[in-house]
Amino acid sequence: LAAVVGLGGTAVWQHQRAEDARDQARQVQEQTREQAQELAAVLAAPDARTRTGGLTDGARGTVVASRSLDKAVFIADGMAPPPKGKVYQLWFDDGGSMRSAGLMDPDRSAATVLMRGGIGKATGMGITVEPAGGSDEPTSSPVALMELPT
Repeated sequence: LAAVVGLGGTAVWQHQRAEDARDQARQVQEQTREQAQELAAVLAAPDARTRTGGLTDGARGTVVASRSLDKAVFIADGMAPPPKGKVYQLWFDDGGSMRSAGLMDPDRSAATVLMRGGIGKATGMGITVEPAGGSDEPTSSPVALMELPT
């Protein structure tokens, strides 16, 4: 009898874990869908402007900005992976004051990233190498600086 009760408890626990995993998967799918819609909206905005520039090691970066949506997208191609335990962090340049705009996936040399936060009065953007998880302010010299398109 104790073995049957133990197996029943294990089955209930496994069922709950499976439900939790399904809930998390649904949340991730919804977040991904929302981000894809926001990204597409910026790229398709009537006032979307682009600026492309060279980054380190022959990589290329393009920033697409929509002032009407107050959003920007950064597109990287050919970036070397950051050092182990580090990430590339994007920044908005508000007249010399850097404001975090999110992190890039460290496992991808090509990436399209919806920059976090509004453009506001930013005139440029930068990329730095930061500890995993990012930083509140840049802790290294920028590997790239670009003016935002107007």
